[in-house]
Amino acid sequence: MAAAFTPPEKIGFIGLGKMGEPMSRNLHKAGFKLALYDINHAAVARLAAEYGAEKAPSPAEVGRACHVVITIVPDGEAVREIALGERGLASGIAKSSILIDMSSSAPMGSRELGAELAKRGIRMIDAPVSGGVKRAISGELTIMIGGETADIEQCRPLLAAMGTQLFDAGPLGAGHAIKCLNNYVSAAGYIAAAEALVAGRCFGLDPQVMLDVLNASSGMNNSTQNKFAQHVLSRTFGSGFSLALMAKDLRTALDLAHQTGTPFVTGERCVEVWNEAEKALGGTADHTEIVRTLEQATGTQLGGT
Repeated sequence: MAAAFTPPEKIGFIGLGKMGEPMSRNLHKAGFKLALYDINHAAVARLAAEYGAEKAPSPAEVGRACHVVITIVPDGEAVREIALGERGLASGIAKSSILIDMSSSAPMGSRELGAELAKRGIRMIDAPVSGGVKRAISGELTIMIGGETADIEQCRPLLAAMGTQLFDAGPLGAGHAIKCLNNYVSAAGYIAAAEALVAGRCFGLDPQVMLDVLNASSGMNNSTQNKFAQHVLSRTFGSGFSLALMAKDLRTALDLAHQTGTPFVTGERCVEVWNEAEKALGGTADHTEIVRTLEQATGTQLGGT
């Protein structure tokens, strides 16, 4: 088995957005060297100066500088372009190197990309994350990993610099499958709680009292615990995860259900609700803002003045 990637190994890091920036910072804190690339050149310059990192002009140059490269970008199509496009990773990275896709990509697409990279002698694992910006900053992400066992073990130390709960999910694509299904369960729970809270508010109940009861009872879920008081009643809507990304992940989960022949009756309607909200509110809205569609429909509001 190849030696694990440990500090001061140089890690290629592509994608320096709301999640990628704190994740790259935790790798730097752990002692890894970094080669950075993002279409936002200002972000690359700022973080390269902070980390003493290499600024790469293209994914190919990231590949030339490193034997392991992380991508965390909006979707699998972007990952595919980074890997196989003009001046992509595959044109610069050495054989036997590893691509770690930490984006929320489509499971089947990841398997197809992995097969194409394997023909070029490049290995791939998928390692999407859960926990949001707050846990990306603290280095306490949950990471769901798919791929060959030997490849996962070689990458485990660098993944542990970004997350505290690492789950070996199965073969390539398994991490992405669990991630989109997890987000479906999360999104369905959020909508159920939102509908209950708005209905209760229209009846005359206090939203905070409702939340207190839900969180002490069987209706408790992640959204009642971590989203409504913090982002809805406060009217800050600042979870850091956009409505467009949530809707995209739900469409990925629905595709997976269709591909596996799984009935997805509740999921079908859930996807419709989030797609409609994305059109109504705009994809850049925080995903917690979907509650506004219920508030507008009923002429009421949860929290605020």
